[in-house]
Amino acid sequence: MSGSGKTIADMTVLVAGLGVSGTSIVEVLKGRAKDVISVDERKPEADLHSFDDVDWDRIDLVMTSPVFNPRTPFILEAQRRGIPVYSEVELAWRLRVDTAGTGRPAPWIGITGTNGKTSTTEMTSAMLTACGLQAPAVGNIGKAVSHAAVDPANDALCVELSSFQLHFTESLALECATITNIADDHLDWHGGIDNYAADKSKVFRGVRKALVYNADDQRVSALARAAKTAPGCRLVGFTLHEPQDGQIGVADGWIVDRSGVAGAQPGQPFQVVKVSNLTHLCEPDGTVYPHLLADAMTALALVLGFGADRTQAVRALCGFAPGGHRIQTVAAASVDGGTIRFVDDSKATNAHAARASLSSFAPKSVVWIAGGLAKGATFEQLVRDQRGTIKAAVIIGTDQRPMIDAFKASAPDIPVTIIDPAHREQVMERAVEAAGTYAEPGDVVLMAPACASMDQFRSYADRGDQFAKSAQRWVESHGRY
Repeated sequence: MSGSGKTIADMTVLVAGLGVSGTSIVEVLKGRAKDVISVDERKPEADLHSFDDVDWDRIDLVMTSPVFNPRTPFILEAQRRGIPVYSEVELAWRLRVDTAGTGRPAPWIGITGTNGKTSTTEMTSAMLTACGLQAPAVGNIGKAVSHAAVDPANDALCVELSSFQLHFTESLALECATITNIADDHLDWHGGIDNYAADKSKVFRGVRKALVYNADDQRVSALARAAKTAPGCRLVGFTLHEPQDGQIGVADGWIVDRSGVAGAQPGQPFQVVKVSNLTHLCEPDGTVYPHLLADAMTALALVLGFGADRTQAVRALCGFAPGGHRIQTVAAASVDGGTIRFVDDSKATNAHAARASLSSFAPKSVVWIAGGLAKGATFEQLVRDQRGTIKAAVIIGTDQRPMIDAFKASAPDIPVTIIDPAHREQVMERAVEAAGTYAEPGDVVLMAPACASMDQFRSYADRGDQFAKSAQRWVESHGRY
């Protein structure tokens, strides 16, 4: 497994960090590796609680958590000593076992990108499951990929892959793969957009059946064209516009394939499914959420490229509902003969995702709850682009200055309320109350913060849950659900 020629059974593995991936790999390696040593400064169950206590002369391999960037001292020390550093994904790929009695490991479908990974992965899993396969959504969501890789019951794995996981991953050769989009995110971790994109592009190496790429994203398209795939791999571009040859897109209210992945001859238009039948991906008036439509086309191309039954897959896609905290109406108040809706999109943790969310709604209809941990991002362009949609804004978070500055520079006419970051257990309740003072019948109170959540909440899910509870309380006080 390393340059020394040792197998995993001969190795002592250092597992850095006992989060979900670290805990999983420790369990998987027990009985497979010579020895496993865990190190975590905060977890009492770890074998070591400081990297200063590592006996490097014993270590043959390091499995690192995504929390540690590539410039972390223990990683540099391992590399200086010539010790391989792997992600959980890399180690899981190498540990795969014969699954479902096929005589080979379960194939992987890999999904990465700045935004849309989770929805795309969940749709892919739902469609393959409807086709009779054991195909769980794993990796950056759901079950850890290392456990799934050694579970012989699986027929396929739908693997959400973060850029952090991909950085220390080198040997993937996926059955099908996609990059949903690339925008500025986690640049401090990677050391710039080019490094970030290079890590994302690893999913395209050696893809066997279908490489699915965002034809509306120039950077992703360039990575797709440059990818070295297996012979016979099909390239499928997805677009929110009318598709060209080799693409799947939208025309006359239909998802239309011109790549051949849906079964017709390449270049021949083939109507796959009416967009209006994807009811869970639309506003109540039938207006489709563009980013979820893009996710649906991506997943459809992956599943059909994998070889799944088109009829079963399309039926499952039509019944698919996005998971929590993704464009989810959590409360609605009937006020003065109209409706005010509260929509949770807490998963919109960067400007790219928030832009997609905001652009789903009518002009001047959104009271936007925004802000949080900005991670060095700026929001002038986002506010400038969406000023026609935003009616008012409520700014939360401890790192409020970037969002405040964005409104001052790009939309000084839009009213803004700033929530005092003190007493964080009441932050969301105060934010919803403030948003309610701006909202009128027909408006949407949208919580799509464009920022990470860890400054005031346990996670984006906790932030979304608190928003839902506060919204429901507001409805009880001001209207009817």
